[in-house]
Amino acid sequence: MSKLDKEKVIEEFSAAYKKANGKAPKVEDSNGWFSVDDGKNIRLAQLDEWRQELEGSSSKKPATSSKATKAKAPASKTKSKGKSSASGVTAKQLWREKLAQDARDCRLPRGFPAE
Repeated sequence: MSKLDKEKVIEEFSAAYKKANGKAPKVEDSNGWFSVDDGKNIRLAQLDEWRQELEGSSSKKPATSSKATKAKAPASKTKSKGKSSASGVTAKQLWREKLAQDARDCRLPRGFPAE
């Protein structure tokens, strides 16, 4: 396990975040957990991974903040068991697709078999 320097990681993350989003992040530290722009609390290692992703994607396109949400179409009123009649995918497949599109490290909920 490597030791990360808290100040160095936060400084590098702030620089990468500002370059990608055009504004400086508001990073709050609370007992080893970090909150960026009042978003979800993450550990220092996850903050360092996010910095690496921002540095890799900064030349391609700006990353969205954790608070930004995409507009979603209203849910279908029809009930179905296990499969969506419109697209033919199960709820588990939809979750896998959604988590694969997320920029950060995500895991499937408990009970989902790994493929």
